[in-house]
Amino acid sequence: MADSEIVGQEEKESTGKSILKEITQPFIDVVHTSRALTGLNLSYILEGLTYFGVVTLLAIYFNQFIGLDDINAGLMVGVLTGGITLSMLFLGATVDWVGVRKSLLLSLGFMLIGRILLAVAPGVTGTSGMWSTAHITAMLGIFGIILGYGIYQPACYAAVKQWTNENTAAMGYAMLYALMNLGGFLPGLVSPPLRKAFSITGVFWFYSVLTVAGMLVVAFIITKKAVREAEAEAGTQGKVEEKDEFEEMTGKEKLRFYMKNFPLKDLRFLYFIFILIPVQTLFAHNWLTIPQYTSRAFSGFVKDNFEFFSNFNPILIFILTPMVAALTAKRNAYKMMILGTFVMASPTFLLVLGPNVYTLFAFLIIMTIGEAMWQPRFLQWVAEIAPKNMTGIYMGIGQFPWFLTKVFTSFYSGWFLMHYCPEGVRPDKMNTEFMWLIYGFIAIISPIGLLLSRKWMMKGFKTKHGE
Repeated sequence: MADSEIVGQEEKESTGKSILKEITQPFIDVVHTSRALTGLNLSYILEGLTYFGVVTLLAIYFNQFIGLDDINAGLMVGVLTGGITLSMLFLGATVDWVGVRKSLLLSLGFMLIGRILLAVAPGVTGTSGMWSTAHITAMLGIFGIILGYGIYQPACYAAVKQWTNENTAAMGYAMLYALMNLGGFLPGLVSPPLRKAFSITGVFWFYSVLTVAGMLVVAFIITKKAVREAEAEAGTQGKVEEKDEFEEMTGKEKLRFYMKNFPLKDLRFLYFIFILIPVQTLFAHNWLTIPQYTSRAFSGFVKDNFEFFSNFNPILIFILTPMVAALTAKRNAYKMMILGTFVMASPTFLLVLGPNVYTLFAFLIIMTIGEAMWQPRFLQWVAEIAPKNMTGIYMGIGQFPWFLTKVFTSFYSGWFLMHYCPEGVRPDKMNTEFMWLIYGFIAIISPIGLLLSRKWMMKGFKTKHGE
């Protein structure tokens, strides 16, 4: 073999090893990360399984055990999901006030009470229906979960900010997002056998036990010593010292501090979170449009298995998010937001070609890749742009546009289905192409808006993951 061929071969092997190291190193870093972050990941997967498990059964629970009709049962689910998003707006500051560890224990305590109340509600009275004692007890249970989750999620992302460094931050946020989606998939495996053996209330008792397990993880794995070690390892000791100064403030001084630095006064922050609403509508279409679209505009396998396509996204996200994070860990967070939202929005135009199983799969896969690129970076950007001692409230308010997205999308999605994908009409008489064209135009507003505002958003701000 000639010398030039040997050199070329060595260069290829070196390049291959470099790419492999770039992919695997973030996983190695996060596996060998602090005990506190490992405990947080374990707590998050337990909570993800529990939350999605309860939400999946909640409407049927209100039908069968509380005696509500479909409309009111659906309303109760909406109270829970919408209430959680709103509660983050008001309760995210709890993390800044009492610290991450206490916030995790407090939030899980609220959720434990709420889930126990859901489990016992059907047995507290012989009456049923709206505003019966059973219904009021169940509503108190929902309120407990809302209070808990409003603190829990901001606390988790504030913890990642405090317990990671430049090598582990991107993967830290990505792992939480991936575990949340794994949680959305696991109840499908865990819940059916339990429900058949012990009914829905038995499943709720099981989820209450999992909540206790989550509290034990925080108490015995995320110890005060583990938190100190994680902060020292991540190099955030300076942040901790500033946090101590904040904790020494009086209640009036803290209130004055928050009023002065309240996120809604930050125009860049407001623009950033609201410009994402157009692309986030595609999330909402996963349950507002895809089930009807696949069951009405298709025939055969797709029509008969429309649930598979409606729930294809979470398991893909669990697989793809850590991989994408590993490949893009060193890329600037804001640039990834632009690229990721563009990748997510663009495949919507594939559906303009008409109902086809191949374009449907391409849409779901490419959209999910885009989501994996930008959604964890959104959480990272919000955490990094937040002023010191304001991470929790920024994370909480950062979720508010998601609440608006769910509400706004639900207002017009039904109208579009009735006019362009109506039930009982032959697929060749529908006009789903125009429906998806409009949805594509809506979604593409986000990457265009992020791109046009790049200089303003980046002015005076540099992330620790590149320029």
